Amino acid sequence: MTQIFRTVAELRANGARWRGQGERIALVPTMGALHAGHLSLVQAAREQRCARVVVSIFVNPTQFAANEDFGAYPRTFDADLEKLASVGVDACFAPTPDEMYPSGFCTKIIPGGPALAGLEDRFRPEHFAGVAQVVTKLLNAAQADCACFGEKDYQQLAVIRQMAGDLDIPTEIHGVPILREADGLALSSRNVYLSADERKRAALLSQVLRDTAERLRGGGEIAAVCAEASRRIAEGGFAVDYFEARHAATLAPLATLAEGPARLLVAARLGKTRLIDNCAV
Repeated sequence: MTQIFRTVAELRANGARWRGQGERIALVPTMGALHAGHLSLVQAAREQRCARVVVSIFVNPTQFAANEDFGAYPRTFDADLEKLASVGVDACFAPTPDEMYPSGFCTKIIPGGPALAGLEDRFRPEHFAGVAQVVTKLLNAAQADCACFGEKDYQQLAVIRQMAGDLDIPTEIHGVPILREADGLALSSRNVYLSADERKRAALLSQVLRDTAERLRGGGEIAAVCAEASRRIAEGGFAVDYFEARHAATLAPLATLAEGPARLLVAARLGKTRLIDNCAV
């Protein structure tokens, strides 16, 4: 049975008991609306020699801009708990906004480096400050040995790695490969917003990513190949925010593959739904 903790004090007291038994603890931060991708993070946490896994569920208001979907973000707590119990999650940390941001809370974290790469931050300038803030609080609350994050939010993963290192947070940060549908669409809580027709077309993103990575490995010129990828996606009915080849570690722009390991990243809107995806080259 998955225990539910609502306060940092409860979570820490339980963690202290586990550590007293010599057990490693993993944290999987989520905003709920859980799907198989989230559950794959739980499996990855077990593979880090962690006997105990805590999944947090908190829809964090500080990472949503005024024009974004905070109020409409899917909240399925009872169903989420059933899924966590089905994979043997030990505890769910489900704080209220007042627990996370009590009266008088005024501290902010301003991330740099990969948070200013000109990708998601161009379109969501407040987002990574909110992410850095809440993830720091969750890592401090859980005091876990490791934390697992999905690679689908690749820039977010880079921001968290940079932040944890810069702030000397001892929790090990692990990235977990993207889990996909049979047609290649990356699993996401926002996929429920797609209409039936949009869902059929959405797999184009992953197909173009794979094709582009293959062309680059074959010697294609980065700027031309990425421009062609953007055209293909737009012709498929998307409004493209970006399609970029970046350094896999720093997210710096790449002129050639000789400059370092490359990652392709894309963000595009299909109807009212904004989708992001990425893949290694």
